[in-house]
Amino acid sequence: MSCPRPWPAALLAASLLACSPALNWRQVRIDGMAMRMLLPCKPDRAEREVAMGGRSMPLRMLGCDADGATFAVSHVQVPAADPSNPSDSSALLEGWKSAVLAHVHASGVVEQAWAPAGAQPGAAAMRVQAQGRGADGAAVALQAVWFAVADPAGLHLVHAVVLAPQARAEAAETFFSSFAPAP
Repeated sequence: MSCPRPWPAALLAASLLACSPALNWRQVRIDGMAMRMLLPCKPDRAEREVAMGGRSMPLRMLGCDADGATFAVSHVQVPAADPSNPSDSSALLEGWKSAVLAHVHASGVVEQAWAPAGAQPGAAAMRVQAQGRGADGAAVALQAVWFAVADPAGLHLVHAVVLAPQARAEAAETFFSSFAPAP
């Protein structure tokens, strides 16, 4: 079993709660932006073009499956958006959230304001829990976050999700609370 290396106290405590032989947490950087987080397994990476906000742009994804759950992070960079205007990112994040929830036929949606360190102030950052259906039609518990990060290159919109047959509260908390600006 491999558990996380020393982290700030809050991350260490959350990591230890979710530490198990099947969850081998490791620090991973998000490609193309100065953000890092923990994943419980070695991630696969992919990229594809998506339509968002009336534009086609590359969606970068990384994720993995561990202990019966899928952990994934997706992000797009919106260089033409005004990083000082949170309404730009709020509308895009809300549209992304709606599309994901519709895709999984979500029910019992519980939403709360949420943002990691370094998130764009004023943007509609959120955390959602819901029940839905996976691509194979099986029931899934969805725990997800959406937030925006601005840097000199533009506006980055980020979506992270944990999908499992049953809610994985401790693992989701370890995952979501680990998002932080990369040095």
